[in-house]
Amino acid sequence: MGRKIKTALVIVVAGSALFFWFGSNLERFVNRVESIALPGVSDEALRLHDASLVVDLHADSLLFGRDLLVHSEVGHVDLPRLQKGGVALQVFTAPTRTPFGFDIHRTDGDGIDLLTLGALAQRSPMARLGPKDRALLQANRLADFIARSEGRLLPVRSRRELDAALTAHGNDRSVVGALFGLEGAHALEGDLANLAPLYDAGVRLIGITHFFDNQFAGSAHGLEKGGLTEKGHKLATRMAGLGIIIDLAHLSPAAVDAVLAMATRPTMVSHGGVRATCDNPRNLSDDQLRAIAAGGGVVGIGYFELAVCGNEPSHVVAAIRHVIGVVGDDHVALGSDYDGAVSVTFDTSQLSSLTQQMFDDGLPEESIRKVLGTNAIRVLRATLPRN
Repeated sequence: MGRKIKTALVIVVAGSALFFWFGSNLERFVNRVESIALPGVSDEALRLHDASLVVDLHADSLLFGRDLLVHSEVGHVDLPRLQKGGVALQVFTAPTRTPFGFDIHRTDGDGIDLLTLGALAQRSPMARLGPKDRALLQANRLADFIARSEGRLLPVRSRRELDAALTAHGNDRSVVGALFGLEGAHALEGDLANLAPLYDAGVRLIGITHFFDNQFAGSAHGLEKGGLTEKGHKLATRMAGLGIIIDLAHLSPAAVDAVLAMATRPTMVSHGGVRATCDNPRNLSDDQLRAIAAGGGVVGIGYFELAVCGNEPSHVVAAIRHVIGVVGDDHVALGSDYDGAVSVTFDTSQLSSLTQQMFDDGLPEESIRKVLGTNAIRVLRATLPRN
């Protein structure tokens, strides 16, 4: 064997080893918790936090293949940390395609898929699946966790199950409800018929776009940034009929306007921020806040840089306070984007630090309760199917 061939083989083997090493440590790189001095939690703040229904509207924790029933030193969410953080309901969302090199201002949906690369590095079956089957794989992961949780993780697919989960949590704070959603309707692969199997798998929330335009609507980060397409109107109508929540996160302004114009039930922004405190295309204008609130909707504030121009509790609460100042305290909630390839300064076990920050910023107790969960629960009760 010639020297050049031997050298090439060494490079290939070393490169492969590095690639798979990166895959086995992927979450350590992309879902970090930065170490900072968090606000000390007072007895008063902890009492309020423990007495509140805490809801997080967006976490991508099903994507990475961790066993979420086991406490982990990586990532942001698992059942033990949800329990420690006093969470009553976690919305788990399923991304199914993210373009390599996605940009908050302009992203083309074609080309290399970042999730495929990550799945290859992790040796995950997701690498060979299309968007719909990736969503179903994540739905199956959640169903498996629920089945193995011995009643500590309960499905939320209807108002009846929502009430049952909240009652169980009230009796035993180690019980957590789990609602499943999609981050991007491209999981439907352009075919409205695919909504039925996804609904049967438990999907009860759909963000119509993610980082790129699709057959249903324009993305705030896409090339065209258009409104709802004809197929998008049909999708939104069918979602409303089934009791699937419309998530406005990542939608273009034109698409947000189109959805709000036709919506007969409250809408939701599962994770994001406001332009007044963090001005970029991902976030909402004050006019959009007013329009969402006029329909009874709620905006989940994220804990990451692109949402709040920082990742500390003070940055999150600054956005919360702005929403309250514009539309009142009935229309803002928590939408972490945990495990969504973001860097935060507190994981879900440390959510009481956010309650403390709201105390420190002078929010009254009733407003804090609404932000922590009752606003989100109100919207869920108004949108989910009855049974």
